[in-house]
Amino acid sequence: MAWSIVHNTALQRFQIEVGEQVAVLNYHLRGRTMIFAHTGVPPALEGRGIGSALVRAGLTYARDHGYAIDARCSFVVAYLRRHPEFAS
Repeated sequence: MAWSIVHNTALQRFQIEVGEQVAVLNYHLRGRTMIFAHTGVPPALEGRGIGSALVRAGLTYARDHGYAIDARCSFVVAYLRRHPEFAS
């Protein structure tokens, strides 16, 4: 399933809204480094690949805009292990 991923720069997060619920990938910038701090998916939305879609969007954005990545979120770390193409 394809979700509409919004890059909310004001709140420094990527987000997907499903009904009243919002899943997020929070980040902050330090110079040219994008620090991924937390991935949050409401329990009712788990198991649908929403967290992975958010992380993929965040990593793609970082790569396309020349940011280094600092993964402080365990979900992002696990995603990078499964998808080494983003590790460079």
